[in-house]
Amino acid sequence: MTSDDLELRAVNTIRGLAMDLPEQARSGHQGTAMALAPLAHVLWTRIMRYDAEHPEWFDRDRFVLSAGHASALLYSMLHLTGYDVTLQDLKEFRQWGSRTPGHPERGHTAGVEVTTGPLGQGVGNGVGMGIAEQYLRTRFSPDVVDHHTFVICGDGDLSEGVSHEAASLAGHLGLGRLIYVYDDNHITIDGPTELALGDDAVKRFEAYGWHVLDIGEAANDLDELERALREAMAEESRPSLIVLRSHIGYPSPKFTDDPKAHGNPFDAEEIAATKAVMGMPDEAFHIPADVADLYREAGRRGREARVAWEERVAAWDGDRDAFQALVADRPADGWDAVIPSWEPGEELATRAASGKVFNALIQTLPGLLGGGADLSGNTGTLLAGEDALGPEHPGGRQIYWGVREHGMGAVMNGIAGHGGLLPVGGTFFVFSDYMRPAVRLAALAGHRVIYSWTHDSVGVGEDGPTHQPVEHLAAMRAMPNLRVVRPADANETAAAWARAVVHDGPTALILSRQNLPVLAGTAGNPGVDRGAYALLEVGVGPDDLPDVVLVGTGSEVSVCVAAADQLAADGIGVRVVSMPCWEDFDDQDEAYQAEVLPAEVPTLAVEAGSTFGWDRWADDTVGIDRFGASAPGSQVLSELGINPDNVATAARALLAEVSER
Repeated sequence: MTSDDLELRAVNTIRGLAMDLPEQARSGHQGTAMALAPLAHVLWTRIMRYDAEHPEWFDRDRFVLSAGHASALLYSMLHLTGYDVTLQDLKEFRQWGSRTPGHPERGHTAGVEVTTGPLGQGVGNGVGMGIAEQYLRTRFSPDVVDHHTFVICGDGDLSEGVSHEAASLAGHLGLGRLIYVYDDNHITIDGPTELALGDDAVKRFEAYGWHVLDIGEAANDLDELERALREAMAEESRPSLIVLRSHIGYPSPKFTDDPKAHGNPFDAEEIAATKAVMGMPDEAFHIPADVADLYREAGRRGREARVAWEERVAAWDGDRDAFQALVADRPADGWDAVIPSWEPGEELATRAASGKVFNALIQTLPGLLGGGADLSGNTGTLLAGEDALGPEHPGGRQIYWGVREHGMGAVMNGIAGHGGLLPVGGTFFVFSDYMRPAVRLAALAGHRVIYSWTHDSVGVGEDGPTHQPVEHLAAMRAMPNLRVVRPADANETAAAWARAVVHDGPTALILSRQNLPVLAGTAGNPGVDRGAYALLEVGVGPDDLPDVVLVGTGSEVSVCVAAADQLAADGIGVRVVSMPCWEDFDDQDEAYQAEVLPAEVPTLAVEAGSTFGWDRWADDTVGIDRFGASAPGSQVLSELGINPDNVATAARALLAEVSER
């Protein structure tokens, strides 16, 4: 190791902690954290610009540990450099209520930028952060945005398909200031990587258009690590990959280069033996005073840069109001004045209405950007007159994601995690399956992202069952913290967008391919924010309860309206409830829920998808508990029972059943 004695002991301190945290928890991953201790030391003491006392400083360098199983490495560095991660937090690694969970979680631990764990996700997150930095620097000025993004990834990350999607996009976009270090340790859980992986990472990333540095056996060479990182930082037109041959578990006498070192094989005896090799005392959580001073000084070193940045922002003559709003992740005053509305009787698909809202909000929300996964025009995510993000237009707001749904989701999380921007990604709802891992992490981390998922039912039609989502609404509603909104018409779509812009987590807009009528009573957000509301009542006296409630979502609300007219003609009083968002309705108090859906009134739900879960809100459901069919969309819907006649028949049957009880 090329270092002076203090730096050598500092690196060994990290290695000691990397063994001690999992040993204390009797759970965790030691080997990778040990092998990458020199890299972490160089990043936090020589390279990265940050202020540990102000972890949210907007112009800090970003760090992503895509190999999230090595969280002991990250937590050790955060503690050593003075973030709000105490020694007690390290001792409570992986325990209930601790700030040091098994994998890094954004918003849970100071200094953690994104939630990583499932391999490959951090690769996409880093690309998103690179996009955000480049866009904001171009949109405003290097005086206020000027930083780098560093990512550590491993064999598992690069094996996962999402890494291919994200890396391909990053190379195409020419994202400089994006530096990845590939921990090429040749080890997987099953054994040597050669069992299943024969890729040439250098050629692969060169083919993507990356700047690649293969520095070989330099894992313990602090000066060579710094040299390579600085060369990568100087690259402005391409993302960089540094390929580093490391040795998992080093310098353990027993487990260096052993697949077992991926997990938690180090017992007290092996920890003592390894610490002896490093010249350390056999003492858990040992941090020498001069090592602690070294790291705390590194953590304070960014204060001067932060203060200088604050002074530049104060003196900057750019659009300060817009910039400050972005930094605070809030829209500027008056942003919603441009949202369009529609008159009853007009007809348009909710995907088309969504596109009109998106294009309107682009004018008042400088942090809004996005597009579709090769489906921008189809998903309402094509922006009129906006430049396509790319090397020629680094400040472009139209993102052509390409056929990369999984990568799109992971990159969107990185854009949102960076702060300042609200990304939009569109694809057919059925292909949300390809995005699901990233969507789940968005929900877990609370990322502010908007999904435009269109072609929302068997109404897709001729493309057939492969393109017709049936079970997807139920599946996405089962995910905690994801707002799933299926608006009934254009006006509800506009209200859903307004809610999504200010929501502090992910929003999924579930939108129709087919034209839908604009319904009377939907303008002005009469209850979309509350998840459900009584849209109309037919044949009901002013002081009376209805005989039956028809509750629908999306395109089925207009079906309920037509069925209500049939029932009213027979003297049956009907309330039609639009329920665009289960999650928002669930958040309402019991009084409001009972007002909308009276417990004493039979309720029939109508939705062109799986009936799973509707028993919570309704006594019976007209739905589709099978895959669809290839035919014109209106015919498929009708043949599968999504038509006014069938709904009216089902409502009569429900009333007859209730009367016989």
